[in-house]
Amino acid sequence: MILAFGLFLVTLVFVIWQPKGLQIGTTAVIGAVIALVLGVVSLGDVLEVTRIVWDATLAFIGIIILSMVLDEIGFFEWAAIKMALFSKGNGNLMFVYILLLGAVVAAFFANDGAALILTPILLAQMRHLKMDPVAVFAFVMAGGFIGDSASNPLVISNLTNIVTAGYFDIGFWEYAKNMFLPNLLSIIASITVLWIFFRKDIPSRINVESLVSPESVIKNKTMFHLSWYFLALLMVGYFIGDAYNLPVSVFALGGAILFLLLANYFKAVEPVHIIKTAPWQVVWFSIGLYVVVYGLKNAGLTSYLAVIIDAMAAYSNTLAVIGTGFLSAILSSFMNNMPTIMIMDIAIGQTGHEVLAYANIIGCNLGPKMTPIGSLATLLWLHVLSQKGIKITWT
Repeated sequence: MILAFGLFLVTLVFVIWQPKGLQIGTTAVIGAVIALVLGVVSLGDVLEVTRIVWDATLAFIGIIILSMVLDEIGFFEWAAIKMALFSKGNGNLMFVYILLLGAVVAAFFANDGAALILTPILLAQMRHLKMDPVAVFAFVMAGGFIGDSASNPLVISNLTNIVTAGYFDIGFWEYAKNMFLPNLLSIIASITVLWIFFRKDIPSRINVESLVSPESVIKNKTMFHLSWYFLALLMVGYFIGDAYNLPVSVFALGGAILFLLLANYFKAVEPVHIIKTAPWQVVWFSIGLYVVVYGLKNAGLTSYLAVIIDAMAAYSNTLAVIGTGFLSAILSSFMNNMPTIMIMDIAIGQTGHEVLAYANIIGCNLGPKMTPIGSLATLLWLHVLSQKGIKITWT
């Protein structure tokens, strides 16, 4: 137990610290190799982790590639400018509209996609509008928050969702049906609390007349118009895949490759450039960290958690749901939501209370916002901001 926890903590420290440019994915893979060498996990455990996360990992790659192609043709910048113009210069309305845009992007392109792609676009837009640094900070912080808190509605909205849906064999439609209301409430609560917290920093009027027209940022009009039909067909594909019990990665990655080939045909992107610049470190990070965390399972952590969940369920269903959500949230905020989701999934599976998988997802998607290390999306968001000259401290 001490060895497993020690290795996990050291790996997490190096993930956050990133000494001498050591990237998060490389650090996580090194941690996984050390875990294997020290006997914290076995080769069989590595294969088991692969079995659990392969679909989620391939789907995630597809979602990111799709997002990057859309970004290249100006899709997200067009949407951001549209939202700003819809506000007609009303600062409070712009704040709400930008958060709604973040919620939509997180829903269809995952929270990590929102962090990687939408953050620099919004930041550039805020600076172009010559907004006060305090106002920029308010918009940036709120935008970073909504990416995680609104990433509940679809299986593809978060890596945690894909892992859990795969682990408990939850279908695309079944998941969407059960998570629609919780996600709607999460968006309403997030926007309300964020507005209350930042309301004094939001300017009452913003001069949006200096913004360029939305159409001017579209780099390939043919692909832009095609993308709407393609995204609609892709969504239909997810439901068809659900009916035939196909892995979500078949459509997420398959659709992304097809879209990339289409974009290449219409000379909208360079496929080699997209593949080379894709955030592969995120993939190595998820696989490596999952292997390290599996050592905690071997050390008995899941058994302890299963006892706690069983005790709450014996008292009442309500306590089990709320307790599981908060347990996932607290664990996510201190040990990152990606390892937490797998540990909690295994623990819930041991108890047989599989309906608590939804509480686990909500806890793992909202809880991480309590600390900067809680979710991969937050780490990516902080990295993007630091590259743009904005440093956000732990405090």
